[in-house]
Order: sequence, then C-alpha cells, then structure tokens
Amino acid sequence: MNPVALLGGLGRAILDTLAIFGRVAMFAVDAISHIFRPPFYPREFAIALLNIGWLSLPVVGLTAIFTGGALALQIYAGGARFNAEAVVPQIVAIGMVRELGPVLVGLMIAARVTSSIAAEIATMKVTEQIDALVTLSTHPMKYLTAPRVLAALITVPALVGVGDVIGIAGGYTVATQNLGFNPATYLMNTVNFLETRDIVSSLVKGAAFGLIAAIMGCYYGMNSGRGAQGVGRATKSSVESAAILILAANFVLTGVFFSL
Repeated sequence: MNPVALLGGLGRAILDTLAIFGRVAMFAVDAISHIFRPPFYPREFAIALLNIGWLSLPVVGLTAIFTGGALALQIYAGGARFNAEAVVPQIVAIGMVRELGPVLVGLMIAARVTSSIAAEIATMKVTEQIDALVTLSTHPMKYLTAPRVLAALITVPALVGVGDVIGIAGGYTVATQNLGFNPATYLMNTVNFLETRDIVSSLVKGAAFGLIAAIMGCYYGMNSGRGAQGVGRATKSSVESAAILILAANFVLTGVFFSL
C-alpha cells in the first residue's frame, strides 16, 4: 500500500474522531446550559425522573445483590489460599463502593436509559415531531434534552448509593449464611473500613456516569439518520459510546480520587 495514502487515511480518521468529540462536547455544554435557563418543563422532568430513576431500581438492585454475593465468594476463595479469609467484609465494601457499584450501575443505565432516550428522540426526528416542536416555538434542547440530563444527574447518584448498599447486603448475606461469618463482626468491619472519600467518590462517579448516559442518548437521537435504520444505528451507537465513555471516566475519576 502507498505510504502516503496510508498516512492520509490515518490522518482523516484521527480528524474525524476529533471532530466527533468536538461536536459531542459542544452539545453537552449546550444541553447543560439549557438546564439553568427558562422556560422549564416540570412535567417532562418528572417523567424523566420516573423513567431513569424509579423504573431502573429493579435492574440495579438485582445486578448489585448478585455482584455483591459473587464478590464475597470470590474473595473468600482467593483469601483462603493465604489464610486471609477475614478480609471479605472489607474488600466487598471497598470493591462495591469504589468501583463495582458505580460502574455496574452506570453500564446498566447506559443499556437501559441511553438506548431508550436515543430511540425515542430518533423516532421523534424521523416522524418530524422535532420539526413540529420548532414550528410551535419550543426549543428541542429545552424540551427533550435538558429535563433528561437534569434527571440523570439527580437520580443516577441515588441509584449508585442504593446499588452500593444492596451489593454490600448481598455480600453480607452470603458471608453470614454460607461462609460462617459473625453478622455483628461483619457489619462492624464494613463500617469501620469505609472512609468518607470512598462514598463521595462513588456518588461523584454516579453523577458523571448519569451525565454521560443522558448526553449520549440525546446526542445520537438528535443526530440520527432517517428511517428505521437511522433509529437503530443511533440506538446502537449511543449505548456503545456511553459504555466506553463511562469506563474511561471511571479510570480518570479513580485516578483523581485515589492517587493522591
């Protein structure tokens, strides 16, 4: 292959990727700015709170409790090789609160909420409902994007907190019922080991992941192609982008909170 053509293709790919990041960043700034500027749409915000928060509780709870139980079993089996079975409560607590709780909730929200937002807004674009909003002097960013972004910023940290508690409860149940741990000692070790910054980092990650999930769903929905293929492509791309950005943001935030 011609080296010039190869370098040219690589350069175009890099420039296209940077352009996408730029468009997403500008969209995110625009969406966040509309949260604080009237008019406001409390009904749309309430619906978004219900869809993102309350209706996500079952999948978040089930994911967290099974993850906490499996984590307790894995740590016990691994610790038994070094006569360190007693560290199960501490590692379950720190693993769920610092890492697994926020990440798993974020990925579940990306799978459930981001796909839903992208599909809904893309369908509205295909059926020209967004054009109708503009005709009625209703700003699509204010009516469709701002309520969903604000709802995700509020509810996802709450879901992360609930997931952390349920995950620790799953580890507690497995440890006390199957592994022979004393319930009072297990709880004492869990409470004494966790620090304030562990909890703060978990909630901050939840807010960041909620923002990413909502922004990706709205961005790909607003910029979807026409027809059924456009809706499907927007939904798939939104989930993929949200999942990758959540994992990348988790790495960055973990470094910020725990490298000092």
